[in-house]
Amino acid sequence: MLQRMSSYFARTLREDPVEAEVDSHKLLVRAGYIRRAAPGIYTWLPLGLRVLRNIENVVREEMDRIGGQELQFPVLLPREPYEATNRWEEFGSSLFKLQDRKGGDYLLGPTHEEMFTVIVKDLFSSYKDLPILLYQIKEKYRDEARPRAGVIRGREFVMKDLYSFDLTDEGLAHSYALNRGAYRRVYTRLGLEFAICQAQSGAMGGSASEEFLFPCDIGEDTFVRSPGGYAANAEAVTTAVPEALPFDDAPAPEVLPTPDSTTIESLVAKANELYPRKDRPWRAEDTLKNVVVVAEEPDGHSEVIVVGVPGNREVDMKRLEAALAPAEVRMAEPEDMKAFPQLVPGYIGPQVIGPNSPLRSVDPDGVMSGSPKYLLDPRVVPGTRWITGANEAGKHVFNLVAGRDFEADGTVEAAEVLPGDPAPDGSGPLTLARGIEIGHIFALGRKYAKALGLTVLDENGKAQVVTMGSYGIGVSRLVAAIAENTHDDKGLVWPVNVAPFQVHVLATGKDPQVFAAAEKLARELEAAGIPVLYDDRAKASAGVKFKDAELMGMPYLLVVGKGLANGTVEIRDRRAGNTLDCTVEAAVEKLLGFIRCELEKTALERTSTELIGEPDQFELDQENGGAIQTSNS
Repeated sequence: MLQRMSSYFARTLREDPVEAEVDSHKLLVRAGYIRRAAPGIYTWLPLGLRVLRNIENVVREEMDRIGGQELQFPVLLPREPYEATNRWEEFGSSLFKLQDRKGGDYLLGPTHEEMFTVIVKDLFSSYKDLPILLYQIKEKYRDEARPRAGVIRGREFVMKDLYSFDLTDEGLAHSYALNRGAYRRVYTRLGLEFAICQAQSGAMGGSASEEFLFPCDIGEDTFVRSPGGYAANAEAVTTAVPEALPFDDAPAPEVLPTPDSTTIESLVAKANELYPRKDRPWRAEDTLKNVVVVAEEPDGHSEVIVVGVPGNREVDMKRLEAALAPAEVRMAEPEDMKAFPQLVPGYIGPQVIGPNSPLRSVDPDGVMSGSPKYLLDPRVVPGTRWITGANEAGKHVFNLVAGRDFEADGTVEAAEVLPGDPAPDGSGPLTLARGIEIGHIFALGRKYAKALGLTVLDENGKAQVVTMGSYGIGVSRLVAAIAENTHDDKGLVWPVNVAPFQVHVLATGKDPQVFAAAEKLARELEAAGIPVLYDDRAKASAGVKFKDAELMGMPYLLVVGKGLANGTVEIRDRRAGNTLDCTVEAAVEKLLGFIRCELEKTALERTSTELIGEPDQFELDQENGGAIQTSNS
C-alpha cells in the first residue's frame, strides 16, 4: 500500500527538543522517528521502526550466514539462574527487579547468558550436538543512572546477542573468529567505520573481550591506537611498567612548608618558588597525588580506598571502576573520611596508609580498620622519588622514596591514559579518540556452564563442561550511530539499505496534474519493489515539503512540479547533493538504476571484508585476557 504523508503517522518539529544533547537525538526526534516516553525510554514511531527493522535484517542475515539460529526469550526472567551465577547481586542497582503476586522474584532481562545456558542444558546432552550458535534480537533493560543522548544510552534498548557453545577451547576460538568476521561485515554494510579494541570483560567474565567502536566525538568511550596496530578501550590499557631504581644514595625525606598548595598546580608552583631544583624545574610528574574513593559492592558493603597516581595524571573513574568491578566507585565525601582523621584533604601522603601503616589493624575475621587500602599506579616502582602530602595542613614531604618510605597494598590501572604513552605491546606511542560502542564480543569460557551445570558427554562417555562465547550488537544504538555518521545541516541522510523509504516523492504546487503524475510515478516505483513515501499534502507549500523531506533524510527525492509542463521531473540525491532533470518516462528507470547501484556497492563492500577460506584465526590467551589474532588479519 502506498504510504502517503497526509495520513502517515509522523510529525516533524522545527525546534530541537530541550532534553537533546547530540545531533542524532535532536534529528531523530524532530524528524518523527522516536518520541520520549520517560527518561531513557523511547517510543519507536513508524519511520524509526522501519530503520530499526532494516538494521535488524542486516544483522540477522550475517548471523544466519555463519550458522546462527534465532530464538527469543521472554522479557520477564526468573531469579534462580541469575542467582546461580551471582549476578542477581553483582548487577547491583542496574537491574529492574520485581515480584509477582505470589512473591516470586523476577527481573527484566539485562543480558541473557544464563537463559541461553539453561536452554542448551535442557535440550543437549552429547558432544555430537555441538557446536551450536544461538541468537536473539531482543529488548534489554538496565536502570542506567545517567541515560543520555537518546537511544545511544537508554534504559530500554534493542540488542542482538548470540552465544556459541563448543566442547573445546579450539572450538571456541573458531566460533569467536566466525562472529568477529560477521561483525566486520555488518558494520561495513551499514557504512560505519569501526575500530576493534581490546576491552575489559567486566561483569560478563571470560578470558578475552573485544569492543567494536564507531569513532565519534560524542562517544562515551575513549580508545587508543598505536602506529603498530594496537587498539584498546582506555579501560583495558595496561601500563608499560618501568624498571625499579636503586635508592641507596637517596636523601632522607624532608617535610617542608607549602602553604596554600592543595592542588598539584599550586604545589608545583610553590615548590619551584621556595625549593627550586638545581638541574631543572619541578614538574607535576614529580608529585604523587593521593585520591580517596569509595568502592560500593553490589551486596551493599563499601570500602574507602586511596589511589596514588603521578601528579600529571587524573584518576580515570571508568578505568578504576573497571579494575574494581563489580563494585561501583565514587569520590569520597566528608562523611566517608570521618573514620580516617589522619587523611588531611589536599595533603594526603602514603606514610599513614598502606600495609605498613602504624594505624592499621586487622581483626581475626580479616576486617581491616584504622588505615584504608592503598593502591598505586604501576609507574610508582621502588626507587622512584616523590613530593607528596605530609598529612599535615600546609606541608608536603620531599624525597619520599617508594619501597623505602612507603608501600602499597597493590597496584591498580586507574590513571588516565595520555597521548604519547607507549603501547603495552611496544608498537609505538598511543593516540586517543572517542567512540560509540556498537558491538562487544567475549570468550566467556566455562564460567556460566559451570555455574549452571551445562555438561555434555564426550566421545568416551565422560561429562565435559561446555565452553561458551557471547557476541552482542547494540541494534537500536546503531540507528543513532548511523544518524551521527551521515546527517548534514539540513537533517538526516540515510544509506539506501537502512532508509525507511528509498524514495520520497514530492508533489509541489497546486496543479491537479502534478499530483496525478506524482502518484503515478510513486505507484510505479512501489510496483518495482522500491519503498516509497509520497508527500500528497495539498495544503503544504513546496518549501514545507522540501524542509520535511530534507529533515527525514530519504536517500532520493523525486520532485514533480513546474517542470511537468515540459515533461520533466527532478531527481535529488540527498547524500551527494546532486540534482538531475529527466523526462517523466525515464524517472523510474533512473531511480531503479541508482538504487540498484547503491545496493550492489554495499554487497561488494561486504564481499571485500570476507576472508578466503577459514575465518580469522585466534589464540585465546586465558592468562592475559586478550584475543590475539594470529592470521588472516
